[in-house]
Amino acid sequence: MDIVAAEEPLEIRLDGTPLSVTMRTPGDDFDLVHGFLATEGVVADLHSVTTMRYCAGKDDDGRQTYNVIDVALAEGVAPPELSLQRNFYTTSSCGVCGKASIEAIRTLSAYDVAADPTTVASTVLSGLPDSLREQQRVFESTGGLHAAGLFTADGQLLCLREDVGRHNAVDKAIGWALREDKLPMTSCVLLVSGRASFELTQKALMAGIPVLAAVSAPSSLAVELATQSGMTLVGFLRGQTMNVYAGAQRITTGAA
Repeated sequence: MDIVAAEEPLEIRLDGTPLSVTMRTPGDDFDLVHGFLATEGVVADLHSVTTMRYCAGKDDDGRQTYNVIDVALAEGVAPPELSLQRNFYTTSSCGVCGKASIEAIRTLSAYDVAADPTTVASTVLSGLPDSLREQQRVFESTGGLHAAGLFTADGQLLCLREDVGRHNAVDKAIGWALREDKLPMTSCVLLVSGRASFELTQKALMAGIPVLAAVSAPSSLAVELATQSGMTLVGFLRGQTMNVYAGAQRITTGAA
């Protein structure tokens, strides 16, 4: 017998019009949708969304599936142009695969991450993976979920979210921050349990997060975007070792 992580589709609609379908682990769905809309540049803050609700949807046995969410944007918030070269369908393994081109996803952030004076002690960074793992409740049972954690610069965990999709886990964490009216996430660190892709770096940038750390490798485009935007990017954060690919000035060697 084994316990496996749940994976189901979630359709996101804007005023009844389908916008995106993503494969996700059910739970924290409103955080996921808020985070997705924020990191895609559709909404800027909590007040950009008027209502968000599950639509009626039932499986073959007549049970509510909770797999469709409809969002009403506030007056004056423009919906995205769906006729652009863009495919909003995303998979749990790679949210960026459906996008038409790198140019189409290099969204401009409203926040100047380069101006954030945050510094983080290397000793604090070294302890974050253990803190993240200790709070991964579903991973402990299934071993099949990615995690994203938002931490203060002194190592305090603010929010942790899990999902079969690494991009969904990040959207859930950022969506929590938006719903708590905490954007931009100045003086914070985003830690991801896998690799640091271009898309995750962009999502951190869109949320105003100055430091992105990953337990695995970054991609070349992630390093490029972090360097261009003034973000600190750390990879292979394991034990007492790490590689700093961009923004090394924020990492101090002293104690917290």
